[in-house]
Amino acid sequence: MVDRANQVWAADITFDAYGEPNGVGFVHLAAVVNWFSLRVPAWRLSITLETEFCLGRCGRRLLLEHAIAISMDGRGAWRDNVFVEGLWRSVKSEHENLRAQDSVSDAPASLGRHLDFHNGRRPNSSLGARTPEQAYLDHLP
Repeated sequence: MVDRANQVWAADITFDAYGEPNGVGFVHLAAVVNWFSLRVPAWRLSITLETEFCLGRCGRRLLLEHAIAISMDGRGAWRDNVFVEGLWRSVKSEHENLRAQDSVSDAPASLGRHLDFHNGRRPNSSLGARTPEQAYLDHLP
């Protein structure tokens, strides 16, 4: 049972399309989500799916700082990333609707603003109308 912050995280990678003057550009977004608070403590963007991006510094830093053991229930097990999928749903619906004119070069700042909003200003009903940041800070071990 997950009953405190910094106990269980999930990580995943998705892609997002951005309007470009000559078509559509894509960026890949990797994020780590705290299961207890739904807070996103680390994320990265890339225009490629190279190994360094997939394993990147943000994930390595969390693994080392918190002595995290990597675990996976199995191929196709929905429980592995159900919380990250909720984040992707938010990014791909709410965020896309807010920035139809952005370009790939605008993606880091634009997504950063959205994730700051997600963490610190967007109340979540599953957290008792608290933000992920409030839920995280209220339940540190």
